[in-house]
This record gives sequence, structure tokens and C-alpha cells, in this order.
Amino acid sequence: MAATFKLNRPLLGVNFFLGDVVQGIGPYLSIYLLSAYHWKPGGIGMALAAGSIATVIAQPPAGAIIDSSYRKRTILGVCAVLVGLASALIVMTNDPPWIVYGAQVAIGVACAFIAPGIAAVTMGLVGQKHFAAQTSANQASNHAGNVFGAALGAFLAIYWLPAGIFWLLAVMAIGMLVSLFLIDGDAIDYSAARGGMSEAEKGKALPEGYLTLLSDRRPLIFAISVVLFHFANAAMLPLVGQKLALGTDVRDGLAFTSACIIAAQFFMILTALLCGAKADIWGRKLLFLMAFAILPIRGVLYTLWDDPYFLVAVQSLDGLANGIFGVIFLLILADVTRGTGRFNFAQGVLTALIGVGATLSNLIAGWIVEWAGYSAGFLFLAGVAVAGAVLFGILMPETAPSKQRGSIAADGPNSGSGGSENPLGT
Repeated sequence: MAATFKLNRPLLGVNFFLGDVVQGIGPYLSIYLLSAYHWKPGGIGMALAAGSIATVIAQPPAGAIIDSSYRKRTILGVCAVLVGLASALIVMTNDPPWIVYGAQVAIGVACAFIAPGIAAVTMGLVGQKHFAAQTSANQASNHAGNVFGAALGAFLAIYWLPAGIFWLLAVMAIGMLVSLFLIDGDAIDYSAARGGMSEAEKGKALPEGYLTLLSDRRPLIFAISVVLFHFANAAMLPLVGQKLALGTDVRDGLAFTSACIIAAQFFMILTALLCGAKADIWGRKLLFLMAFAILPIRGVLYTLWDDPYFLVAVQSLDGLANGIFGVIFLLILADVTRGTGRFNFAQGVLTALIGVGATLSNLIAGWIVEWAGYSAGFLFLAGVAVAGAVLFGILMPETAPSKQRGSIAADGPNSGSGGSENPLGT
């Protein structure tokens, strides 16, 4: 009788503290620059875009480095420290723009390594067979960490000082480091962490060439779809935060932003667990279309009323969309790269393209708001979401192995022919 799969608890801890670390200070920075430093929406959009641009540039090589590195935990630890230090630097100085832009660039580069690093460690620990279960649990733990961080951040903003939110990120980074230390590096299968590798001559496992990914149209369609998803989604929370901050001080603005995050993250926990339970039964495509459908609904609702409590309630829908996306993105990517040995490189490329969508979202939506108001900005983002949903629904096939004839279930974490992540045990 097969043994029952047990979730990797230290990995759940990494994702819990990772919640605030990888999210960085984007939503809070938007409010802090508007309320404390009186930046204009266009300038705020440029600051947020700086981090996204850095991620776009660093993401593909970051994915390739994660694929080939035996020290994935070390890379993740360095990135956590970098995000914590950059966040603290912003509030330790007195609003010099170059500090804000520099910190955002540092965070962007660090985040380029964090997403593929976590996915690689997960795949290497549990293999393709249990990847969906561990990934959904990872995402649920990640969102729980965001709820904890946002709630504590709101308390700090109201009862201590607004900059306390930024200091909290440094503390969360330390928690992530401790959790990384508890993961057994020798248990990470090198080949499995890459998504498996093809057998070359003499039985030696080697990754396929990078151009192999271009021979399959599914990654291209999926890439365009996720770019449009994040183009429609990225600017919504910063714009809602700015709208909530109008006529309030920095403390109230940050507190309302934390409320938006808590409302969304609570639903992300539920949808992440739902995806883990149903992704193989319902298929990936239906779930991803559900996430797409939520975005235009949010965009339209934001234009109807300016009441803070209404806006926070609408923002909770973000949890449904992003909770689905966080799990299904990795599952579809694992499906279309299975056996190539390029899982993390492909993730790096797609995440770079997502960064392009997020950058354009913040830049263009910020300019539209300056010229035509917040309602015009939200309606523009809703239109992008509709276009993305139509494209994905028509062109993207189902990728779940359970929905395809003749599919063979992936083996466990030792299915690859490579060794552990750290053969020397260091």
C-alpha cells in the first residue's frame, strides 16, 4: 500500500514568511509616497515600475541559474536579506528619489530569483507526482503569511509609526532564513528540481536545448495570457490604495491598504487549497478562466462607489483571482515543460514577461488616472482582462495529464537521474 504523502513543513514555513518578503513594499510604497512624501500618481507608477523592470531583466538568467545551481537555498536566503535591507533603507532616508528607485531595483532583482527558487526546491523535494498538493499548500501558507503581515502592519501603522510596516519586512526575512535552514538540502533531487530531464546517450540525463520550448505553441499562448492577466491586475491594488488615501493621512492610508490585502489574502488561502484539490479533476483551463473572469468585475465595481469599506470588500475578489493564478500558473508551466529540464528557466522567462505586463500596467494606468481619473483607469484595466480571457479560452488547450489520453503519472521525487541538490552535504 502506497505511503500517504506528507507536506514538507519547513517549506511551508519558508512560504509563510516569503509572503511579505516576495510581495515587497509595492502596495505600501504607493501609499507612503503619496501620503508621506506627496508624490504624484505618475511618479509613483515610475517607482513601482523600476522594480518590475529590474525583474524583467534579471528573470531569464535567474531561472537558468536556479536550474543549474546546487545551492538553491543559499540563493533564496541572500534574496530575502536583500529585500529586507532595501525596504528598511527607504524609511531610513528622507525621500531622495534615487534611494527609492535603487531599493525597488534591488527588490526586483531579488524577486527574480525567489519565485523559480521556491518552485525548484518544491519540485526537487516532492517530484511531479505531489507537486500540485505541495504547491497549493505552499500558496496557502504564503497567503496566510500575507494576512499575518498585513494585520500586524496595520497595527504598527496606527499605534506605532507608519514606517513600522517596512521594518516588519526585515523581520519576516529573518523568519524565512530560519525556515530555509531547516530544509534538508540532501533531500532535494537535482534532476526533479529542473522538471525532469531527457535521457541522452549512455543513459545520462541532460536538459533539452532552450529552443525546444519554442517548438510547442502552448508556452507561447500561455505567456501572452499571463502577460495580459498581470497587465489587467497589477495596478488595481495600488490605485485602490491611492483612492483610499485621498483626503486621509498616511496612517489611515496604510491601514486601509492593509485591510485590502487581508481581505484578498484570506480568499487566496481558500482558493489555493481548492486548486490543489480540484486542478487534476476539473482541469487547469477552467480554473484559470475563472481567475480571468474576476478581473473585469473588479475593475467595473471600483468605479461605482468611493466608500472605503465598499472598496475593501471589492478588493477581496482579488483573492479569488490571484489565489487561483498562484497555483495554476505553476501547474500549467510544469505540464508544458515536463521532461525538458528547463522548468525554472521557462518560469524565469514567463515571469519576466509578467513583469512587462505589470510594468505597463503601473505606468499606463498611472498616466490614465492623471489625465482622466480613477474610473477611466479601472475601466481600461477591465478591458485588458476581457481580451486576455478571450484569447486564453479560444487558443489554450487543457494541459492536465489526468485530462489527456495515454498520460503517464509522474514518479516521485527521485524519478530524475540526478543526485541531491547538495552532494557534499554542505
